[in-house]
Order: sequence, then C-alpha cells, then structure tokens
Amino acid sequence: MAREYLKKAKLMPSSDAPDVHNTVKVMLDEIEVGGETTARNYARKLDRYDGPILLGRSDIEAAAERIPTKVRHDIHFSHDNVRRFAQAQKATLRDVEVEIVPGVIAGQKSIPVQSVGCYVPGGRYSHVASAIMTVTTAKVAGCHHIVACSPPRPQVGIPPAIIYAASICGADKIMAMGGVQGVASMTYGLFGLPKANMLVGPGNQYVAEAKRILFGRVGIDMIAGPTDSLILADTQADPMVVATDLVGQAEHGYNSPVWLVTDDRHLAERVLDLVPILIQALPEINGDNAAKAWRDYAEVIVCSDQEEMAMVADEYAPEHLTVQAQDLDWWLGRLSCYGSLFLGEETTVAFGDKATGTNHVLPTSRAATYTGGLSVHKYMKIVTWQRSTRIGSKPIAEATARISRLEGMEAHARTADIRLAKFFPDETFDLTVEE
Repeated sequence: MAREYLKKAKLMPSSDAPDVHNTVKVMLDEIEVGGETTARNYARKLDRYDGPILLGRSDIEAAAERIPTKVRHDIHFSHDNVRRFAQAQKATLRDVEVEIVPGVIAGQKSIPVQSVGCYVPGGRYSHVASAIMTVTTAKVAGCHHIVACSPPRPQVGIPPAIIYAASICGADKIMAMGGVQGVASMTYGLFGLPKANMLVGPGNQYVAEAKRILFGRVGIDMIAGPTDSLILADTQADPMVVATDLVGQAEHGYNSPVWLVTDDRHLAERVLDLVPILIQALPEINGDNAAKAWRDYAEVIVCSDQEEMAMVADEYAPEHLTVQAQDLDWWLGRLSCYGSLFLGEETTVAFGDKATGTNHVLPTSRAATYTGGLSVHKYMKIVTWQRSTRIGSKPIAEATARISRLEGMEAHARTADIRLAKFFPDETFDLTVEE
C-alpha cells in the first residue's frame, strides 16, 4: 500500500528568511568596519551585557567553584567519551604515498586547521554539551588555537557549566559574546584573538545565517537549520517510549520537526494519543516549544513494510534517526541518509546529544543526503604532494604537454616542454596534437 499520513505537517521549517539575511549582513559589515567598539555595542544591546569579553583565569576558576560535584563528574564523563571517540576517528586518517609511475611519488597528508571558533548556544538552554562536542574534537584534531564563544546572560555572564566544560575540553580562550557579534569577532580576529580559519557549532537562525555569509572567507562545519528527528518503529516498539522520544526532540524549538514512521497503525494511533498528554506534563517553556513543533511540523506515517519505512527515512534524511524495531543489523545495513543513527530502545537521541561520545553537531534540513556531522575529520585539511625523478617526469611531461595543447592552454604545455628540453636534451618528442 502507499504510505498513509495519520498526521501531516502544516508548515515547513526555514532558517533563511530575507529579513534575517539582511539584518545579519548589515551587522557583519558594521562590525568589520567598526571593530571591537561596534561588537561591544551590539553585545550591550542584544546580550544586555557589559562585562569582560574574554574570560581570565580567575573567571574560569570562579566558575569551576560554582559547579556541583555531580555535574562536574558528568561533564568529565561526557568529555572523556567524546575525546576517546574523536581519537578513534583520527586514527582512521593516515598519511599515504604511492608510486604512480616509476619515479613519480604522490602523497596525501592531513593537517589540522590552525584557528577555530566554537560557538556554544546559551539562549533558551545552556548547551553545555555543545562546548564538549566542538572544543574536544578540535583539540583532538590538533588545532593550534581554539576559542569557545557563548552568549552571556544579561548582567551575569556565561553559565558556569559552559565555562567549566569549555575550559577542561581545551579552549584557549573563552569569549562572552553571543549571536552575530560573537561570530564576527572570531572571524575578524577582534579582542586580540587570531582570525578564525573555521567556525563550528550550532546556533539560532542569525548565527546560521552569519556562517552562511562568511563561508568561503572561513570554513564552516555546516549551515544548520532547525533540529529534526525521525523514529522508525514496528510492532514490537513501546508506544510510551516512542512518544517520549518524539516529545524529547520537539522540545528543541517551535519549528523542530519530529516524524514517526511505522508499519503498525495501532502503534501510530497510540502514539498520537500519548504525545499531547506528555507535552501537557512538561514545564511551561518546554511544553510550549514541544506543543508548537508537534502541532505544525510533526508527521506520523504508516507504511506497508520495513522496506517502505526505510525508503521514507532515506527520503527525509533526518538529522537524528532512531530505530525501535526488530532486526537492528538489517536497518544498520539498509539505511543510508542520516546524521546519527540510534539503534534500539536502549539508546536515544539525548544519549548522543549529551554523553555517548558521538558528536551532536549534525546535518539538518536533508543535508544528511550528502554530508555527515562534525568530527575530527572536519577540522583536518587533506592535502596532497608529489615529487619525481627526472626519468619519472618524462611520460608525465609528454602527456601534460599534449593534453594542455588539446585544451588550448599553450603556456601550460610549455612548462612541460622546458623540462623535457632541459632533462633530455638529446631526445626528440612529439608534443603536438593531431588535428
């Protein structure tokens, strides 16, 4: 049978409204011209903060003193898991060299990005885990200078847990500045910081648009839209667990899509009954986000079998993909478009978001069709090199000269000609292209 929508989204999420683009472009231009003074003015206006921009050692130590012992332990636990997973990822990268033809050696080398700016959201929620995910992976990659930038609370500053996490994970500097002004300051090298070569980390639509505009001038991890999650569930799934996981991801924001795809109509109907009850039981701010996301962006789809379920999942290419179904190995082998995959009800998206070790900075808005999430690899430049003996260069030069002339690039061809003439003066070569 064709897929059946028991619930269809009313709206489509978007993070690139024209007014957002124009606002961000003006801010970036003004800060580039006005420098630190303009950035501070935006911080006073938008962050309502007039404290120190760069935190000193005493600020970091004071923040650490305010962290409860259990929270400190949890931050270290998460950091250790992320660090070990990142180290395992890095181990998959290795320098290589190969003899292409006798005497010609080509190689590959991995070089970490020099300077990285890690944006850590701190508006509606204090994203401690984002500090762990972005800073730790940059440190493992070997980046030389890492800035953690996070919005300060009005007249208070960055939440102590974010400061502590950024510090223990390896940030060289911690900057109390939010939004576009924070991103711009890292990019332009304000407040004594080195200019960032790369910007990473999630943020609101203004942060995402700033990264979009600055891309090319700096590297970025990705352009993030609203977070999204899809659950694949069959007859063996627990409706309460499924509903709880959907609500858990809808909490992110009013425009965060959550999708349930199942081959069990009874399960789908039960989840539809449970979700509003679970949302109602949340604290007001969390419930308001979840209620709007569920009302406007959520979908519940009934499919004929697991193959059709998998096809829907690959089509939606979710940021987070959860499988609560039988034969997990089949799903692992079959599914191909997702940011991060959670197999079985023993794990959930929140585990990956906070403590498992896999990174939670992931592709949204169907970007999982062509890219994965943040990893050590994102911080590494894969570059190539070559060297050759004179004998080895001979066939390369001949081919280069003829191909260049075929393309009409005579100056290219002559860079090969001169080497053949110099290295093999007693030989004659046919370097023309037949008409």
